[in-house]
Amino acid sequence: MRVQTFSRVQILQQFSSRCQELAANDNRGFKQEFEELSDVGKDLPTRVGDSEANRDKNRYPYILPYDHCRVRLSVQNSLPHSDYINANFVPGGGSERDFICTQGPLQNTLVDFWRMVWEQNVRVIVMVTALRHKDTVLCEKYWPPEGGTVYYGLVQVTTVTCKQGPDYFVTSINIRQRDCLTSRMITQYYYPSWPDRGVPKQPSSLSTFTEHVRQDLEASPRLGPAVVHCSAGVGRSGTFVTLLWLMQLCVRGIRPNIRAAVEDLRLHRMWMVQNLDQYIFVHQCLLHWLFWRTAACNQPVPRTSTNNHVQFEASSSRTEGGGSGRRRRRSRTRHQHGQTPPSDQPQSRVQQILNPGNLLRRLLPSSSLFNSDSHPS
Repeated sequence: MRVQTFSRVQILQQFSSRCQELAANDNRGFKQEFEELSDVGKDLPTRVGDSEANRDKNRYPYILPYDHCRVRLSVQNSLPHSDYINANFVPGGGSERDFICTQGPLQNTLVDFWRMVWEQNVRVIVMVTALRHKDTVLCEKYWPPEGGTVYYGLVQVTTVTCKQGPDYFVTSINIRQRDCLTSRMITQYYYPSWPDRGVPKQPSSLSTFTEHVRQDLEASPRLGPAVVHCSAGVGRSGTFVTLLWLMQLCVRGIRPNIRAAVEDLRLHRMWMVQNLDQYIFVHQCLLHWLFWRTAACNQPVPRTSTNNHVQFEASSSRTEGGGSGRRRRRSRTRHQHGQTPPSDQPQSRVQQILNPGNLLRRLLPSSSLFNSDSHPS
């Protein structure tokens, strides 16, 4: 199937117009699209994560990995539940396993986290949460200070260097199995300025961070999926993956469809892009990035994009994985999940997931996913 491609200017102009339409009448279009996504994935089973043996491995008891695409660890000492970690494979432009989205490690899952990194041949970790918010632990620190070495089970973890960017840190980490001479280098991108409630203050900050990660992924061999995590592994993680995914589409000259991307992600992990603020913010960030990318190439910027190109009014913030909004969100979710699915919703969501013709990422040949030289100007 030949996919129609467009120039940067065409993509920017169309996307800018679309954002203005969605933002009209107090974000009516954004609200409608986001509401239409509320039932996506709700009927997919999470039996393994909800089992009694695995409940203490979940940071939040109501955020569980779908069974059909959960990351399975190797079984340890013939223990039947030792293969569990709260993590899902999710798409990102090339396959169903471009990324692993997971929760921030707990104290009792640090060993499992590094075992997953080793077994899945992960070379990139993206962390989009602070370790703490006031007195609440959002994620256990799972790497030692610069120059330090810690063993997590059989995995030796050594922090080699740590460099600071504008709003983020880039850390090089060496890992190896105990008594094994072969080691691997992991790059961790740590973006701590994303607040636990709400979104970053400026789209330019997250756009710059995501573009940095995108360029490094483009220049590096894809040996295994990239791990993306926040605290719960759904809201901020989903927002980051959506933004990176759509950036890759635009680089290939393909018009972005944020609603379709979020729908696909929610079929692989619950509540990806968890609240309306985050859904709007993906649009803001992508529009900012498109505007900057077009201007940087000395191309004429469409008139509709020169004024107010990222100024959308966001709704009131909702919490992502914890805090005082947790009870309200559970109540709202139960209400949404009790709604009758649309009449045209497929009877089998698993069939929809596994049908390549319904996957947005199939627009991109996996072999050329990170080839930025082939897009039109």
